Amino acid sequence: MSMRDTIQARLEAALSPQQLDVRDDSHLHAGHAGARPGGESHFTVEIVAEAFAGRSRVERHRLVNEALSHELARQIHALVIRARAPGE
Repeated sequence: MSMRDTIQARLEAALSPQQLDVRDDSHLHAGHAGARPGGESHFTVEIVAEAFAGRSRVERHRLVNEALSHELARQIHALVIRARAPGE
């Protein structure tokens, strides 16, 4: 399973999002710190989930980071998070 697929599966399981887009941006960071030759190190996540309703931006990011803690500790170098509640 690709890292993109792993991120998507973990976020779906943890947050049951209404919308989820996971983009591998590793090719934009080739040659930079943390970039690996095979990619799969830099990602953007755009997620809409009811779990974010009434929560601050920091709290939303913490929920995403918690769901991806294993991957962030070992494989993901950078993660851009755009987290919204439905209707925002």
